[in-house]
Amino acid sequence: MHLVNSGPHYRSAILAEDRDMLGSAGADEVERFLAIRADYRPTPLLSLPALAERLGIGELLVKDEAHRLGLCSFKALGGAYAVVRLVIERASRQLGRQVDYAELGQDDVRPVASGMVFACATDGNHGRSVAQGARLVGAKAVIFVHGGVSPGRVEAIAAFGAEIIRVDGTYDDSVAEAARVSQARGWTVVSDTSWTGYERIPSLVMQGYTTILREALQQMREPPTHLFVQAGVGGIAAALGGHAALVLDARRPKLVVVEPALSACVFASAKAGRPVKVGHGAPTVMAMLECYEPSQVAWRILERVADGFMTVEDEEAITAMKALARPLPGDPAIVAGESGAAGFAGLLQAARDDVMRQALGLDAHARVLVINSEGATDPARYRDLVGLDAEDVRMANGEARA
Repeated sequence: MHLVNSGPHYRSAILAEDRDMLGSAGADEVERFLAIRADYRPTPLLSLPALAERLGIGELLVKDEAHRLGLCSFKALGGAYAVVRLVIERASRQLGRQVDYAELGQDDVRPVASGMVFACATDGNHGRSVAQGARLVGAKAVIFVHGGVSPGRVEAIAAFGAEIIRVDGTYDDSVAEAARVSQARGWTVVSDTSWTGYERIPSLVMQGYTTILREALQQMREPPTHLFVQAGVGGIAAALGGHAALVLDARRPKLVVVEPALSACVFASAKAGRPVKVGHGAPTVMAMLECYEPSQVAWRILERVADGFMTVEDEEAITAMKALARPLPGDPAIVAGESGAAGFAGLLQAARDDVMRQALGLDAHARVLVINSEGATDPARYRDLVGLDAEDVRMANGEARA
């Protein structure tokens, strides 16, 4: 299902506070943080020429976040960055001078971090990022997980030394519980979604995501004409769409936001012309995108920069995972998790629908960029859905065994 953006704020100027976060200066700040990380390197930008030809488009490029900072997910750029920024800011206030990222391990800075507790709710990947950031600076992380988070993903979070608190209900229930407990105990919530009165920290999380597009633009010969990005609460789509609008201006690509049909809160908001909460139904296989209410900050950006909104069924996401794992001759194999393949699933749906193809201008001149937002963050689940072991798919491209 596809919906063209016809809202009253479409193509209007991004608000000043969002320009500061998502523009070039904001991306520069993230770059300074990444410069201190020995494990940082740009993720691959992979070309799939055989599939592009089959789809009738000029070029198909996949930015593969499965290789991001040891977490196998784009989320590694958001929560960890926000945690470190907050430590830097508190240390600067307490020490009466501007603290640099390179000073995080110094004797006067480390005690500041060790006295801070960072909390968040998660479907899996964001919690790992917050936990990784806390461990990086010597702080404590408390992660709230709902019943739908798989045991494998919970174990991956705990591996960073985080305390795990289980919450009955959905992701939205865990968000509310994390906020309630954190307020009572004086913890700092690092959420990737925002609500009234709580915007700056989620904006920092989104600022971290701008690195994805900055890297991609540096890796491409020329900017893409189309950008298909998945959404849960809308953070990555808003971050990339906002950054594209600010740095490319008239050359910015058409942004298509893709969601699971079973939890399409951004699509419903676009239809209503305002942020809305959708009802809980059957869980989607795209667990990292199973969100029922958009981030307010993300929505106000998307209503300005998104050109279209669409939904994909669970079966389409699984088909997309399999297509990336078993590529056409000459194309690379890509390990994409259930949520990681959602944007690509949207492209496949649009390419085979004549009405959508024409509406989006998907022709021989189209240069399409999609984001593989996560790899096999739950290897057992990946094997069940794809019928292949993720390590074997990686080895097919000559990658080292993880």
